[in-house]
Amino acid sequence: MSTDRKSSISLPPVEQIGIIVKDVEKTVEYYEKVLGWGPFNISEVSLEGCLYRGKSTDVRLKMAFAQSGPIEIELIEVLEGESIHSEFLRERGEGIQHVRFTVNNLDEILAEWAKEGIEPVWQHSYPEAGISWAYVNTDQVGGVMTELFEIKPV
Repeated sequence: MSTDRKSSISLPPVEQIGIIVKDVEKTVEYYEKVLGWGPFNISEVSLEGCLYRGKSTDVRLKMAFAQSGPIEIELIEVLEGESIHSEFLRERGEGIQHVRFTVNNLDEILAEWAKEGIEPVWQHSYPEAGISWAYVNTDQVGGVMTELFEIKPV
């Protein structure tokens, strides 16, 4: 990984912190009652055909979302399937896994970062809705992945 030059990519402010948990319901209860975070909205989602380390995979997640000022807190529990989330839980346990940035040039950023050895490890899109995202392996320094999220007009 080169550190001789500054990247031409300029990201907007962080808008989300993603936390991997073993039990969303238990975590929400603790965060709301003890820490005063929330309220959280909980939902389950099934994602089909995600790219996880270059291979297609299906996964079912339970997720909870709450705002903390301008930052969204996302809690993720893996219910079924292999994903970057289940890998994180298996290797590191619960904790902050990623920060998210909404961008309007996802492909350009991925191409630029690939020159530095930064690669997508989890990707998915809904072309009919204009939504795409990629988690990239920025955790090689500092331990936190970056999620790039893009919404294009359809």
